[in-house]
Amino acid sequence: MCQQCTRRVFLGSTAAGGLLLASSRLTASGAGAVHTAKPASKVRICTIFAGSCGEPGRNWVVTEGEMAAMKARMVEAEKNLGNVEFVIGQAGNGAEAAALLAKAGDDAPALVINLQIGGLVRTGVATAVLESRRPMVVFSKPASGHDWMYPYRWHKEGHRVTLLATSDHSELERAASLLRVAPLLRRSRVLIMLPMQGTPASCSPEKIKERLGTELVAIDQERFNQLLDAVDTQAAEAETERWLRGAKRVVEPQREDVLKAAKVSLAMDKLIEEEQAQALAIGTCMAWLPRGFPCLGFTRLRDRGIPASCEGDMDSLWTMLMFQYAFGIAGFQGNATFDTSRNALWTAHCVGPLKMDGPDGPEAPYLLRSHSEIGYGVVPEIQYRVGQEITRAKFVNLDTMLVSGGTIMEVPELSERACRTQIVTKVPNVDSLVRNWSTGIQGNDMMTLLHRVVFYGNRTQDLRHLGDLMGFNVVQEG
Repeated sequence: MCQQCTRRVFLGSTAAGGLLLASSRLTASGAGAVHTAKPASKVRICTIFAGSCGEPGRNWVVTEGEMAAMKARMVEAEKNLGNVEFVIGQAGNGAEAAALLAKAGDDAPALVINLQIGGLVRTGVATAVLESRRPMVVFSKPASGHDWMYPYRWHKEGHRVTLLATSDHSELERAASLLRVAPLLRRSRVLIMLPMQGTPASCSPEKIKERLGTELVAIDQERFNQLLDAVDTQAAEAETERWLRGAKRVVEPQREDVLKAAKVSLAMDKLIEEEQAQALAIGTCMAWLPRGFPCLGFTRLRDRGIPASCEGDMDSLWTMLMFQYAFGIAGFQGNATFDTSRNALWTAHCVGPLKMDGPDGPEAPYLLRSHSEIGYGVVPEIQYRVGQEITRAKFVNLDTMLVSGGTIMEVPELSERACRTQIVTKVPNVDSLVRNWSTGIQGNDMMTLLHRVVFYGNRTQDLRHLGDLMGFNVVQEG
């Protein structure tokens, strides 16, 4: 737990770690404006075809036609992903591979495609990549050679390597989506309103910079107060109407509650815009409540692809940011509770994204409710997709991804007790999940043990590949 990470402690580490306490830059927020923060440039991926193509119909080879098809699929992947660039070349020896790596740049991870028997190991191509100490995905088509046996041996030796042994060229896009995560983290700015909470490493500015390369920006409460005071009234009214029109039902909140929350949402938008940040964690949510609840604003940010973590939960924030970069999807951060009689795990919280499929996906239906524990204000009660397979995850200690799966079996029409947004998921082995819950976390802080982030889709195998590339462990909780 990091509640002991006070403002004084954080600012001291800021000076040591090169962090920035942002100064106030007060400007008016434009009506209806949407500002999505973007990293400065595309992630370059050094893509090496290793060895030589062979004739169709014989031997263990990739043909010229197959190589052309893979290159065409990479063009499509660049369009689909939007923030990657393949730097493509062919290498028959270590020197040629080293030249391609230099061309792509020091920050570029490697995608190496084997063309023949020994294309990686006999030519020196693999040696050049391994000596560069950059993450590498080896793509190996069936019957393209025998070099598929080596990547996991290299991984056991301490290299950040994984293998995609497949005939499916769409896996090249999968490789790029995973390879971009670490470079994007190094280019990211995360805004923090203290205190931070979570596992100690996840709250340490020095360890975060060392492990992820991410810049933390501490935001003073007074700065946010000034942004809130400067919110344009017409923009706030428009955002209020947007929430009211979109709701299936408004249960407890009054219009004034929604208006206050809309102002907080627009102030957070302005803060993200001014800082050109990629994520936000707020440990002072409850102090804001008289002026407006932040929950609607968190929903809007996550819907735009900007992770926003409440309760200052840094483990959940890193989880959401990694999933956003890898898969382009938002997560539902929440509390867990079990019903072993139904082989079920509940997740509940008073905030979540409407667009669990990503910024271009559909919005889930929602009600507007009061905050469950406090009894006033406004939060969304979101009705997520019944029958949807999910992944439940949490990146702890900056070195371990806790993961479990399930399928949404029930969503209430109107929640009672707990937090407002609720999903009940059927899990493969509820007893195992209960027994193993948070065994990878030291200490007894309730929030740190409790929270998980739920994402649509089965992402477990992708997380194992990502762990290979980034050097973290993946622990199946149940």
